[in-house]
Amino acid sequence: MIEVPSPSKINLHLRVLRKRPDGYHDIATLMQKISLQDTMVFSSREEGVEITCPGFPQLENEDNIVFRAVKALFCDVAYQGGVGIVLHKRIPVGAGLGGGSSNAATTLVALNDMLRFDLSREALMAIGARLGADVPFFIYGNRAWAFGIGDRLESAADLPPLWFVLVNPRFELSTAQVYSGLNLTLTNTPINYSIPRFSTIGDLVEGLQNDLEKVSLALCPALKGLKGRLMGLGARGALMSGSGPTVYGVFEREREALRAADVLKKNEDWFVAVAASL
Repeated sequence: MIEVPSPSKINLHLRVLRKRPDGYHDIATLMQKISLQDTMVFSSREEGVEITCPGFPQLENEDNIVFRAVKALFCDVAYQGGVGIVLHKRIPVGAGLGGGSSNAATTLVALNDMLRFDLSREALMAIGARLGADVPFFIYGNRAWAFGIGDRLESAADLPPLWFVLVNPRFELSTAQVYSGLNLTLTNTPINYSIPRFSTIGDLVEGLQNDLEKVSLALCPALKGLKGRLMGLGARGALMSGSGPTVYGVFEREREALRAADVLKKNEDWFVAVAASL
């Protein structure tokens, strides 16, 4: 039996460059793993796949991306045994933080190690790409630029240590709905794009951008108020992660982030967490 963390991510920069003929979108995004994480416990079984997720019974089925990750891996290596998985969720579901993708990636890496399949990182990433566009990132490393539909990765320069206050209004936004709203302003002609360089927190704050944010704010105007609250509590910058609805503030010091979070936690309708960059 092994117990491993399954971290979340935020998008520090996200541009949607064009619509693709296949209905997907070409993007350029800088993703950063953060310390808000689920915990996953894996144990060998003679046969079958059993997933337990305390507090989230809706995830205990074959539609769960974790179940699909197990099946894809076992099929690729022709493994006949089984596995039991206990998933302790702390990352909000459907929040733009990559929780499901992280769980799938953690499953691939953990089972590859525990069962000694000896697959390379590249092989695991290839399996992950079949499960979801963000899955390869969680296998790749702590920080990366992602291009295409998000599955083509390039290393990103080191950033200074950062602290984030995450605020989630405890509802989900449909990624498909957000992209559908964005389609009204997109063309098939790609935008000329050059990768920004972030070496200081000032560079990063200046480069905070998310093309999906305007659509999500239109669907849920309350998110704009969350950004304003974070800035009012001392954040250097604030942005929505992914397709939302989680909004985060960037802080230089842990004590500043903790102080802001304490204020925001007075609203019991919100999920509020402090996380560090990994």
